[in-house]
Amino acid sequence: MCIIERKEKEIQKALNDEVAYHGGDVTVLGLTQRYVSVKSNNVRHNTLAGYKTVMNLLEKEAFGNMRVDMVKQSDTKLWLQKLQTEDKKSFSAIASIRGVLRPAFRMAVVDDLIRKNPFDWELREVIYNDSKPGAAISQRQERLFLEFVQNDKHYRQYYESIYILFKTGIRVSEFCGLTLNDVDMKNRKIHVDHQLQRTREGKYVIERPKTKNGERHLPMTEDVYQCFKELIRKRKKLKVEPMIDGISGFLVFDKNHMPYVALHWENRFEFALGKYNRTYKEELPTITPYTCRHTYCTNRVRDGVSPKTLQYLMGHADIRTTLQYYTHYEYEDVEKEIRRLEEKRKRAR
Repeated sequence: MCIIERKEKEIQKALNDEVAYHGGDVTVLGLTQRYVSVKSNNVRHNTLAGYKTVMNLLEKEAFGNMRVDMVKQSDTKLWLQKLQTEDKKSFSAIASIRGVLRPAFRMAVVDDLIRKNPFDWELREVIYNDSKPGAAISQRQERLFLEFVQNDKHYRQYYESIYILFKTGIRVSEFCGLTLNDVDMKNRKIHVDHQLQRTREGKYVIERPKTKNGERHLPMTEDVYQCFKELIRKRKKLKVEPMIDGISGFLVFDKNHMPYVALHWENRFEFALGKYNRTYKEELPTITPYTCRHTYCTNRVRDGVSPKTLQYLMGHADIRTTLQYYTHYEYEDVEKEIRRLEEKRKRAR
């Protein structure tokens, strides 16, 4: 390539870099509203609620009124830092906000409103991650809590459900969605292929798994089988079964004859734990339905269950989620594992 041709290319590149894009009449809020309007027909209700939260925030923030063609990468970083340091928003909340704005600006690039996406950077490099991993409780703490629930005059009515949550690792919304047809008592397995949720507006909805990994069969141990047997025996006999998105036959109902949702169980756990800690000198840590899932996964790791088996049981699409977020090993666990391997080597000699 001759010098003249190279100079011509350099000049053309400079001209292209100065091309006038058409983002001058679009604000960050307007862009987000456009993005949401494109996506809103194909997202879950909780995702749509997250979109609305971000748009409500942008209506109050000066950043929401900025022209998209004027937004620089430093503007996005400083704004998200402000949300954390001044507005005290958590890392997970900020990640959710960026999770909406980043693809919205990506759409703006595709639409030729802007040249580069100012949100294309790693969040952890700029925002402090204050997220705390969900804590599994010890086997002793699990036993103490279950024994309390089983023997308490009021909370014993919830014992079978709480036991199942601890001993299967099933998501609480998956448990709420279980029906008589999903519980195969003959073959002793649980079919999981949907979740029961309730929107902010109070509407009950059935959500299907986002990935094929979410649909699975869980084997029942003998104690879990007995809990399901008792749960079915105590199940309310209703004249008219509630039907939600074509599904009926749910296992646990509230006083209005509607199936339990996650919030019901979160409250039951909170109140039962509160009574336990008021009763006994040695208090238990926070225990929620989510704690059951963490604890189940951690206990199965301690039992030597393989990562792939555990991924299947938990219904995770990515095994990294299983290993990173649901296992809570401590020094004692590591020490026991090393001692076990040492004994195994000695016997092999």
